[in-house]
Amino acid sequence: MSFRLKEHLATINAHKIGVMKNCFRIGLYRQGLLHDLSKYTPIELLNGARYYQGDRSPNVGERLEKGYSDAWLHHKGRNKHHWEYWVDFSMTEKKYTGMKMPERYVLEMVCDRIAASKVYKGDQYTDDAALEYYNRTREYYLIHPETDALLKKLLTMLATKGEDYTFAYMRRMVKKHHWF
Repeated sequence: MSFRLKEHLATINAHKIGVMKNCFRIGLYRQGLLHDLSKYTPIELLNGARYYQGDRSPNVGERLEKGYSDAWLHHKGRNKHHWEYWVDFSMTEKKYTGMKMPERYVLEMVCDRIAASKVYKGDQYTDDAALEYYNRTREYYLIHPETDALLKKLLTMLATKGEDYTFAYMRRMVKKHHWF
């Protein structure tokens, strides 16, 4: 396995800029600026360079080799736009479960998924790419039902009505709640 820092930095920079642009389009300026800063910490940056693949997350390569990903465990514990951040022990259900995410972070998650799909799919990107990924991986999610419903609604909207319509809808949500 080669160490590909330059390529990994180019990928995470393109992703971060894409998410920032998406967040700015809907009015989440602070979240856009602060998105994924943990990717520049040593554990995430160096492991990302070590397991860089170019067409999918380096966390997959790290998991295949080690059985888990140090970089992912670090990342998801610091970034509220990941549903995994919101998994906790439910005192009422007496098990680990997905807690309801604040909607502002669900919106950032959608911006993140769009940008990631564009980076990894390149010229093959279409507006249904993020929904296809969701449908392929959904069975593994430990996500609150209301969070899941909003995520699916927005990804379906993107796939059927396009980016401009979906971003306008999300921007109205941001304005309604004054989340700027």
